[in-house]
Amino acid sequence: MKHLIIGTAGHIDHGKTTLIKALTGRNTDRLKEEQERGISIELGFTYFDLPGGQRAGIIDVPGHEKFIRNMLAGVIGIDIVLLVVAADEGIMPQTAEHLAILDLVGVKSGFVVITKSDLVDDEWLQLVEEEIKDEVKGTFLEGASIIPVSSTEKIGISNVIEEILKLSESLEDKSLDDMPRLPVDRVFTISGFGTVVTGTLLAGSLKVGDEIQVYPGDTIARIRSIQVHDQDASVAYGGQRVALNLAGVKKSQIDRGSIVAPVNSMRSTMMLDVKIKLLRSLSKGLENRTRLKLYLGTDEILCRVVLLDREVLEPGDETYAQLRLEEETVAKMGDRFILRFYSPMFTVGGGEVLEPNPVKRKRFDEKSLEELAIKDQGNFSEIVEHIVEENSRSYHSLKEISKTASMLEENLEEEIKKLEGNGKVIIFRLSKDIYPVHKKVLDLLEDQIIGELEDFHKKFPIRNGMAKEELRSRFLSKAKPRLAEEILDHLITGGRIKQLKDLVALSGFEPELNDKQLALKKWILDSFEKAPFMPPKREDLQVTTLGTNGETEEMIMYLIGSGELVKLSDDLFLLPSSLEKAKSSLYDLMAEAGNITVGGYRDILNTNRKVAIGLLEYFDQIKITRRSGENRVLFK
Repeated sequence: MKHLIIGTAGHIDHGKTTLIKALTGRNTDRLKEEQERGISIELGFTYFDLPGGQRAGIIDVPGHEKFIRNMLAGVIGIDIVLLVVAADEGIMPQTAEHLAILDLVGVKSGFVVITKSDLVDDEWLQLVEEEIKDEVKGTFLEGASIIPVSSTEKIGISNVIEEILKLSESLEDKSLDDMPRLPVDRVFTISGFGTVVTGTLLAGSLKVGDEIQVYPGDTIARIRSIQVHDQDASVAYGGQRVALNLAGVKKSQIDRGSIVAPVNSMRSTMMLDVKIKLLRSLSKGLENRTRLKLYLGTDEILCRVVLLDREVLEPGDETYAQLRLEEETVAKMGDRFILRFYSPMFTVGGGEVLEPNPVKRKRFDEKSLEELAIKDQGNFSEIVEHIVEENSRSYHSLKEISKTASMLEENLEEEIKKLEGNGKVIIFRLSKDIYPVHKKVLDLLEDQIIGELEDFHKKFPIRNGMAKEELRSRFLSKAKPRLAEEILDHLITGGRIKQLKDLVALSGFEPELNDKQLALKKWILDSFEKAPFMPPKREDLQVTTLGTNGETEEMIMYLIGSGELVKLSDDLFLLPSSLEKAKSSLYDLMAEAGNITVGGYRDILNTNRKVAIGLLEYFDQIKITRRSGENRVLFK
């Protein structure tokens, strides 16, 4: 069933609350002060049943300019708005401001109700209708129905209900597959029940027993019970007015402006990338870094508007900007907001969130402006592709990306798999985590590694390659080690680079030794052959006339890379044949005695203590042996 929220808007004392009472039989002014003064101060909530049995929520917003914050908190999630204009007064300042706000926050459906029509004659009523038509030109209400009523006499009320029913049939259903979010507009306690929050559930669903998080912040709570339209429910759906009774959280831990959403589904931010539009009615433009009040969801935050492509935004114009906030908030791409001056208080414009967790943008940066244009104008697939590309540079997991973008993980995964099928994204799967990396980022990484290897081969022409770990730390430091290994393996399978043991080289590279280097190689290997378990030290190998110290060091690196020497530690190398003999002797001694000491192993090999320790530590490392007190036993 489609779930509807109907809202009122308009100037103070134009009959919004009386109209709702005529529709529902209930008074939404619940405060004593409201009833005594005859004006709405807080948001009022009720419901009524359409002729087909569909129950719609109704939000009554205050009309006085002093309570504009409450009005702004109420328009979030409205599907159909009733702009109320009193016949005896016509369009008034708050009528115009409310209409501008509704247009800026993206309300798409509604009509105009002329109240108190029994107080004026037909000629006057016609003049008011013409005034309304002029006022709504260029807004979502242009061409909408204008219905005269008398709420006290119940004249025209049936026409209002019919128009609501007609408009409701053309509305799209709220997405139940999207991430549930409830911007809190009221929080209170009930004796015996605890903390209760109310709001309009924007999408998705919440059910009794769900764990939720209160954003911004890390407070976790559980939904103890749910009410929808004053009736108990096990599940609440997007498009419904909802009251949640929360367990595990105090009233002091939640404020109007908080967001209730699934645990770890959103990320707090101090900046927002946005597209903003100024009202045409302003007398002057908006200068860069102007301090304003931001109304986002039910939240109210001071911010500075950083214009990214100009110094002044003129009335009626729109542009990309970054809002630098003075308090943390959470948002989702596509959220609408309002901007107001705070002294004096009046609305200047509003817009749409393009990136809820941006980096700090430089002004007049073409790349930043292009990125924002994609998020503003692109289709969903293009937007997701761009989000993946942005996050690929830091090698974020799908879970991290969904949190940053405030999207359901399963929805994002489905779209990313389509991008994988189109060859635009490579997905790396590690245990339960998925890491999507854009092809552009991998291509750039491969080019950078190839450039690095070309320089390396020129500088060290006889080394078999560069250490894989060094490449990882230089180019993939932001990736988790296992993911970095997977990415390098992926690039190696591409064929432009190759791996030899723990070294990486260009595919076509083979070290070639000249006669002098061949002689140096033979001399070094002969030095190791003379005494298999008393190998020469590094400094011993530097005393040859066959090469300089640097050339000798390069030859040692070459021999390690080619596997003709095995490096046990920084100053201990053995021939592979010697290492195999040492291993065989180890197994023989273990079979005879069950364990081995450093001294016993030293004597068997006829070597010194340093070499014996080096060998045993090497065998510990590759899990042939393990320490047991002062002895070594076989690793099991």
